[in-house]
Amino acid sequence: MNGIPVGISTCLLGKEVRHDGGHKHSRYCTQVLSQHFDFQPICPELEAGLGVPRPAIHLREHPDGVRLIETKGTADHTGAMQEFTSRILPELAHLRGYILMAKSPSCGMERIKVHNPEGQVVRRDGQGMFAKALMRAYPLLPVEEEGRLNDDALRENFIERVFAYDDWMQNVAGENLSAKALIEFHTRHKFQLLAHSEKIYRQLGPMLGDLKADALETIASRYIQAFTDAMTQKVSRGSHMNVMQHLMGYLRDAMGNEDRKVLVEQIEAYGQGEVPLVVPMTLLRMAQRREPVDYLRLQQYLSPYPDELGLRNKV
Repeated sequence: MNGIPVGISTCLLGKEVRHDGGHKHSRYCTQVLSQHFDFQPICPELEAGLGVPRPAIHLREHPDGVRLIETKGTADHTGAMQEFTSRILPELAHLRGYILMAKSPSCGMERIKVHNPEGQVVRRDGQGMFAKALMRAYPLLPVEEEGRLNDDALRENFIERVFAYDDWMQNVAGENLSAKALIEFHTRHKFQLLAHSEKIYRQLGPMLGDLKADALETIASRYIQAFTDAMTQKVSRGSHMNVMQHLMGYLRDAMGNEDRKVLVEQIEAYGQGEVPLVVPMTLLRMAQRREPVDYLRLQQYLSPYPDELGLRNKV
């Protein structure tokens, strides 16, 4: 399969690897996303040697840090988890995203219960031990929990980030880095940036305007960190309206007065929440096809991911 490589908690693929011998099959992952992603499953607890079935574990806060302890008893699996994590993390550099199992003491991305040495919950802001190490090792990697993918906006944002990060890794990162590659990437994603964060959009243009100000690797590193920060920000209806109005300006020759009037009405209807984003976007794309504008042809904003995912039908 030539899909985008994305890591996933093994139980989400329907594999019976949980502590009780069960699974947490996500049909959205296996039936929809698997058409575009090449899933690479990992169950940290199983692969750290804890076996199936196994005693339930949770996070306990000790003076020397948070540890992975069996819920009934004192058996400590912190060392085994840390050893596995240290071994596997260098092998994950090729991934373009990661989907984690929520509420797991190993895979949970956020809001994980942390217990005191006696086993009582003292806070709920922990992170799964593997998930925390993963996000620390790869801070640019788009990471999301499976349960949060049920939210239309969060799902659309995560998948958009995966495709953008894949573009960066394929065309800019590592040996592909050049001034030309960096500028072309920025050009492709300009309108996405504008939608997510006008502030960061206005910072990145000048950054690329003087590529001799510092080593190219340093500028590229600053660029992709800021780009990633922008892309994690939720896009408001007003921001989408602003970008679509920008696009209209490039397409004035492709639309007659009546077409333009209809598009303005649909952009406003989107702003009022009366139609989904796909409606005005489809009209814009039709105008672009009718009278192609080379600059817009490059823009990932018009098609940030495959249409068949249907993500803009629900935002």
